[in-house]
Amino acid sequence: MQRRKFSRAFKLEAVRWVRGRGIAVAQTARGLDMHENGLRIWVQEFSADPVQAFPGNGQMKPEQLEIEQLRREPAKLKAERDIPKKAAA
Repeated sequence: MQRRKFSRAFKLEAVRWVRGRGIAVAQTARGLDMHENGLRIWVQEFSADPVQAFPGNGQMKPEQLEIEQLRREPAKLKAERDIPKKAAA
């Protein structure tokens, strides 16, 4: 059985049903034919950061993007430092 993928719009609408309309998580999950723990995670993600919730496949939140760039920077600086050494050799 393959893992199902849901769009950002679908997730936002499901969270609106739970938060906005006051429908219980379990009832909403049954109506959407999904496990209620998945829906609870969506509600938690949306509560933590409504603007950046569910960034999408292959996209990162700004904080994650900055962390990734900072991880790559030392390797880039090391390569730039070693290029003149290799050229002189």
